[in-house]
Amino acid sequence: MKLALTIALAVIIGLLVGIEVGLRSLFGFGNPLTYISDPQIGYLLAPNQKTRRFGNRIEINEYSMRSQPITKTPAPDTIRVLILGDSIANGGWWTDQDNTISQLLMGALTSATQDKYQQIEVLNASANSWGPRNELAYLQRFGNFQSQAVVLLINTDDLFATAPTSLPVGRDRNYPDRKPPLAMIELWQRYLIKDKPHPELQAIQKESGDRVGINLAAIGKTQVLTQQSNSQFLLVMTPLLREIGEPGSRDYEIKARQRLKEFTQGQQITYIDVLPIFNNTPNVKALYQDHIHLNLAGNRVVSQIIARSLVKILNQSDNAISM
Repeated sequence: MKLALTIALAVIIGLLVGIEVGLRSLFGFGNPLTYISDPQIGYLLAPNQKTRRFGNRIEINEYSMRSQPITKTPAPDTIRVLILGDSIANGGWWTDQDNTISQLLMGALTSATQDKYQQIEVLNASANSWGPRNELAYLQRFGNFQSQAVVLLINTDDLFATAPTSLPVGRDRNYPDRKPPLAMIELWQRYLIKDKPHPELQAIQKESGDRVGINLAAIGKTQVLTQQSNSQFLLVMTPLLREIGEPGSRDYEIKARQRLKEFTQGQQITYIDVLPIFNNTPNVKALYQDHIHLNLAGNRVVSQIIARSLVKILNQSDNAISM
């Protein structure tokens, strides 16, 4: 009887160990990206992290960027571009480090300017659910790392983004502040139990007032900070999948989009609205991971769109300096 129990216990332990090893090695459970709170930015990815999720490599550097480690000051003859954004720029767990918009953009710019610049660096300062106010606060905290150009990459939903808050950190399963003791525990917490509602967070998500106007003001301040550091500013907005084709954007989105267009014209902001481009793209659904996020094919298209605009902007900047 004792032998049977010992064998059964050994089998159970072996099975649990096998499940734990499999969850870690195959899916990356047990080693999620963690977040830190910040009074102005709201939250940041904790610096100096490396992990793999579902086979995709993710690296966060010392400045909470989804980029390799950098020096505060770029090397001579280096063109540096800073991307500020949310999960679309970040790429999330479904995007390998090499397939993020920033990495693809670096390759596109290198190919387009290989006879002109010795090295191209594209920095990726982003986090899930950031809005223009989070991105502005990041720029105010860290500066633009002496980048020649700053790209603010937003999506339609970001026009309605709420104020920065650190409340999700350690409360929301998507924003853990520590590693779980076991991969099985993370699997249980992430997929098998529901998050409890947080009244304070729900109150922030119901922020009243003119959110669009507040976010436009944040975009304007981002432009001002960029210009004060003698950098070029580019604003790019991607659409939600449901906005493409018919019936198109909803009424409140059309109004917000029009306000953004008029704002960029008044502020003389170089602005790329990706919606008309995607409306003329065959099989555009093949560019999306879900209703809002892009997949590798979508990242390639957007990185090429940004690269073409940046080449013009950088050339104009070089010409102005040489005159």
